[in-house]
Amino acid sequence: MTASGADELGPVPQSFRKAVMNETTVIVFVHGAWHSSLHWAATQRALTARGLPCVALDLPGHGATAPLPSGYLEPGQPGLATERSALSGLTTDALVGALLTDLAEIRRRFGRVVLVAHSAGGGPASAAVEQHPDLVDHLVYLSAFVPAGRPRFGDYVTDPRNADAVQVPRAGDPDAIGAFRINPLSPDPAEIETIRRAFLGDWPEDRHGWRLTLHPDEPLASLAGEFPVTPGRWGRVARSYIRLTDDLALPPVTQDLMIDEADRTTPDNPFAVHSLPGGHSPFLTRPDELAELLARIAKQR
Repeated sequence: MTASGADELGPVPQSFRKAVMNETTVIVFVHGAWHSSLHWAATQRALTARGLPCVALDLPGHGATAPLPSGYLEPGQPGLATERSALSGLTTDALVGALLTDLAEIRRRFGRVVLVAHSAGGGPASAAVEQHPDLVDHLVYLSAFVPAGRPRFGDYVTDPRNADAVQVPRAGDPDAIGAFRINPLSPDPAEIETIRRAFLGDWPEDRHGWRLTLHPDEPLASLAGEFPVTPGRWGRVARSYIRLTDDLALPPVTQDLMIDEADRTTPDNPFAVHSLPGGHSPFLTRPDELAELLARIAKQR
């Protein structure tokens, strides 16, 4: 439509604009540990092509403005194993509070909110829904931490049933550094291959750009903090779980353990469970398949 055509129509009535917004579903993405909103770009494009608006958020300490250890980009990476992280003071309250602020703003513009959390992002997402279940209509866990049975992600990571998971190599002592630090720019091929297998086991080995998109520091609160939820608040929101059947970072046996413990907590509102083939990062390796499944979930009432 031309500009003159828009002028002829006159301003859109406020009541009409509100009605349109209230009929619109938005998909909101929350990344996992060492990741950011950048990782959702291909999936966002695929969802937009299907007519679904979507927003990818950055939790505190993540994204383009995330602080880096001072020697991380320097030759030899001086001090990487010992330097105190700028994220050392981040708490679970800070992570959840920032997410709630974003969700409240999104809720003002869209009538229906589908919140998709990946991996460790399941902790803040769950806690946000626990505090304000009115902000989210459907909560989707993408091979993500569900704190209904155990409040800390680490409680599942250290479970004997998770023993076959590929553990991402750590740089330094987390307690001394104040963060869980990894080194995606490591000069050690074996270390890089382990990180790739954990996050991108189905990604071509000769495509190395993924190393530039991961953060070295993850707040202790993400993996070691508690995110308690209750059946009466978190448990009343509709939820789905997308199992990743070839996930090496969070194997299906651990995903199923979290699903089972959550369903026992809220037997009247169990997970709707879906499965996708592939590894821990389908938003990169198979974004169209992920978008198709998310579109189907978003249409459910």
